[in-house]
Amino acid sequence: MLKHPAIAPPRTVGGQVNRTQQFNQVTSMGQYKANSTNSQNFNLTFDNQKIGELIYKKWCSFNAEILMSDGTKYQLEPKGFWDSKIELKDDTKTLLEFKMGWKGIIIKSFFDNTEDTFLLKLNGLLSSKFVLIDTEKNELLVAETDFKWDKLNYDYNIETTKNFDNFDKKELLLLTILHCINYYMTIIVSAG
Repeated sequence: MLKHPAIAPPRTVGGQVNRTQQFNQVTSMGQYKANSTNSQNFNLTFDNQKIGELIYKKWCSFNAEILMSDGTKYQLEPKGFWDSKIELKDDTKTLLEFKMGWKGIIIKSFFDNTEDTFLLKLNGLLSSKFVLIDTEKNELLVAETDFKWDKLNYDYNIETTKNFDNFDKKELLLLTILHCINYYMTIIVSAG
């Protein structure tokens, strides 16, 4: 492991590196919050500034709309047998698609006519943290769910890396990832 004078080495637990601490010390950049205003809407903020909103058309639906703070609208539409794939569209052009895989949710983005693939996975069997990784297995963000018993819904705390923060469409990708996490939890709950 390379040593940096300003960064303490990550602590180990049972001989294993604490990945969350390592993520936070070396690469953490953005601190985003997503709060559910009701069971159908999520506001995404950065430094208390609203970035956009994820709006579900009805409760327990995979159809949703993303409304950016500049007024731009995008649609999330289920496709395929049993809504197995979700597409993010700008009018009729598909910008991103995702589907459930064995290791998590496989996300393919087509921003700026470039295809990128990511994996969104639960950090552990009983974890409340989701991790987004790229094809080289670099962690790009960690999203932690926070269940609110008084509202019976989730809020999210999201930490991004410098690599993620360099993406042109990072805010749109963040709002889509919120939808991915909600999709994952709905599928898991309905399977159980």
